[in-house]
This record gives sequence, C-alpha cells and structure tokens, in this order.
Amino acid sequence: MGKAGRVLKEVLETHRISQGKLATSLGIARSNVYRWVNEIRDPGSETVLTIVEALREINPSAAEDFMGLYTSDSTENEDQPDLSTESTEESKVNLISNNVIGLPQVEGLDISAFSRLFANTTNSYKYIFFLSLLDILSRRNFDGSSLISFREITIEMLANAWYPNIYFNLYFGLQDQIANKLNSLNIKIEPKFNDSDKKYLREEISKQNLDNLLIGNFSLMRFVPFRLIRPFLKHQLGRIEIDNEVNKKIVPLAKQYFDAIKPLYCFDGDYPSNCEYIQLHPEWVLYIKINYEIIRSWVAWEWLNYMQRRNPSVPAISNKLFPPEKRESLERQIAYWKLVLQHTNLQCIYSGRLLSLENLSLDHYLPWSFVTHDNLWNLIPTFRDVNSAKSNKLPSSIYFSAFVAMQHIGLTISSENMKSKIWNKYVEHYIADLRLSDTNDLLNIERLRNAYELIVMPQISLATSQGFMPNWSYR
Repeated sequence: MGKAGRVLKEVLETHRISQGKLATSLGIARSNVYRWVNEIRDPGSETVLTIVEALREINPSAAEDFMGLYTSDSTENEDQPDLSTESTEESKVNLISNNVIGLPQVEGLDISAFSRLFANTTNSYKYIFFLSLLDILSRRNFDGSSLISFREITIEMLANAWYPNIYFNLYFGLQDQIANKLNSLNIKIEPKFNDSDKKYLREEISKQNLDNLLIGNFSLMRFVPFRLIRPFLKHQLGRIEIDNEVNKKIVPLAKQYFDAIKPLYCFDGDYPSNCEYIQLHPEWVLYIKINYEIIRSWVAWEWLNYMQRRNPSVPAISNKLFPPEKRESLERQIAYWKLVLQHTNLQCIYSGRLLSLENLSLDHYLPWSFVTHDNLWNLIPTFRDVNSAKSNKLPSSIYFSAFVAMQHIGLTISSENMKSKIWNKYVEHYIADLRLSDTNDLLNIERLRNAYELIVMPQISLATSQGFMPNWSYR
C-alpha cells in the first residue's frame, strides 16, 4: 500500500507509542490506526496533517521523524519516471514550513519559486486556488493538455471553501471575502459525508449565477491567478507594486518565458481582462503527478497554519478544512447506552419522554460540526425526531444539569455492569478531555459537574461567537 502507513508503523515502534494512544489523541477508533500501520488502508494527505498534530502532542521528536521519513525519497514509485537529480541527499529534499513538509528537488524546475507560492499571503485565496488546481488535475488523471477555465476553478474554490466556512463556521480573516461570496449564492444544501471529491457541491454551485464572481471587482479571479505565479517571474517583474500593473505584466511574461523559466502556467489572453483559461506547464503537471501526496500535504499544511492563526481557540481545525470522507459509526457508543438503558429508565433531557431501546438516537450535546469527534462524554441518548430538530444547534443552559446527571448515571451503571478493563477503555476520553485525575472523579457527581462546567461552558461561548446557533430548546 502507501508510504504513510509504513512510516507511521516505524515511528510508533521507534518511539514506543501505542496505536491506542495515537488513536485517543486523534479522537478515532484504534482500528483505524491498525489499518494504517498494517497497510490495509493508507491515510490520505489531509489525514497526514492530523497525524502530525497528534504526534506533536505526544512526542515532538516522533512528529519530526514521521514527516522526515514521509517526505524522503521512496522506492515505491520505481516504475515511474525519475525526475530527481544525482545530487546529495540533502539537496534532493528542500525542507520548508519549519521542516514539516519537504518538496523534492528536480533539475530544470524552479522548486524554490514553487515553494514561495504562498509568500506574503493575506487571505485564503492562494491556498484554495492551488488546492482547486490539484483537485481538478487529479480528477483529470493528471492530463494537463486541456486548458482549465476560470469558471471551473471558481466553482472548485467555492466547493473547497464551503465546508470550512458554511458547515464548520471557520473565520477566514478580515480581508477575505470568500465567506461573503458563498453567502451571496445562498446555497441551501445538507452536507454529504461521502462526497469527498465534492461532486454534489460542484453541481449545486454550478447551477448558480456566477457572473459576479467571474467578472469585475468582486471576481475571485481578479488577482489570485496572476499573483500566484509571481515568484517565478520575480526578476522579470522588477519592483512593480501596483496591483493592476503586476497583473498586466505577468500575463505576457508568463507566455514569453513559458519554455525558458517554466512558470506553473500561462494564460490564454494578452491582458488580464480577456483571460479566461490557464495552461499548466507539462513538466509541472508531471512533477505534481509523481509527488501529488507530498504537494497536497504541503499546501494543506500551509492553509492549516493560516486558518489556525485566524481561529486560535477553535478545536480540531485540521478536521474542518476538508469534507470528511465519512462519519464514523456510533455502534460502540450506542452499545454503551443500550447497556445503561437495560438497567434503568431514562428520560430524554430535551423532550422529557421515556427513552426506549427501539427508537434510540445519540445526540452530540456540543454539535459534531464544532467538536468533530464522537467521544462518549459529549453523547447522550435521545429520539431521532428530537435529534433532527436540534441538528447542529447549541443547547440552552436549561439542559446542562440534566445532561451531566444523565452522564453520571451512565458512568455509574456501566462501571457496575462492565468488566473493569472494558469500562476503562470506554471512559478514556472522559478522563483525558475533561481533565480529570482518575476514574473515581467520574463517579463523583460534583467533580464531574465541575469538570463539565470548566470544559463545556467555554466551548459553548466559543461556538456561539463562531456562528453556531445558541440557546436551542425543544418545543
């Protein structure tokens, strides 16, 4: 299978980090880590980012070793063309982003300019534009012979921005207008978690009137396509600083030096105002094809850093930049609450109705789209219609005491009816996420309440400021 899983196995063994500990830090089931290290399924480039973050929390040296091995030359592509030079190992990999992601060096291509694509970035456009190019290329099986239209890129950019902005309510920055552009389209759709290539989103966006986003002062294409390749033509441009003048110069320069300097792409027109397509350079297309996972990880890492600076208190940002491939099964959590309900009667904290095993649904007290995990401490049983009505809204404070009381009942009954080893696994996240000392704190209602107040109340305030609807109550 892929390289990331093999590297992860080596790093976990070297640094004596258990698969369970990494899974706990990631907020996922241990079986996922097992599949990676045993090469049953390789983590994607976005997942690699979350692995790096988790390893940094556990052992910073392990994170550095993981990325060092992940970005080093590999023998897994021996059947593909060798674009690397015969220089020393140090010159083969140009480490950037504080030695987190490496871009392989290639003779004849200006990797230094490529690595500066996101220099002097004040908004998200460059990151989303380039990610969109990567997505389009990947869907085309890296066939760069056809032109890529500004319209296609715009649709892809809006689709890439939809989840972090509309669904996860992330802040893109004061100068960033992509949120306004998405809101202006008024796209009313439910998120699809099996839509990882954004086909459904692109179809919905393409039905909108995009004229204002393609032409004029509000166009997403007004500056970013021209500014992105500026590092390749730095010397030819000289000291030009006026925005429109830079655009005017870059268009003919990209075409003039397309074969000599090899910028990432050139344009179909002679002036910015009549450019509607870009033509990617074939050598860059081949470079991206061979190094796709590394390049995508690098861009995603750069975008993650940008978004973290603008959302410093928001949890799990790395899980909110891209559409989840699928939601994890709640089978294990449902089994836990079914066990509890077999030994006691519980009323839904929202509706007051008596809960039953037949019509059981689990509610994320703090919305999943805010916390992006399925840890038991945030899950309580309810009814499907109640859960649907609550959706991703924040509950009113009138439910907090009942929520904590239900959690305490669940912990007490499960501790009495589960084997100690199994129960300890179920409550790992309670201890870690609520910052409790040991399992005794879980069974003490006052300590549990205090822990929930310290963790949940600030999270609700933060989620409210982020745009999640507060004070929901069931009527």
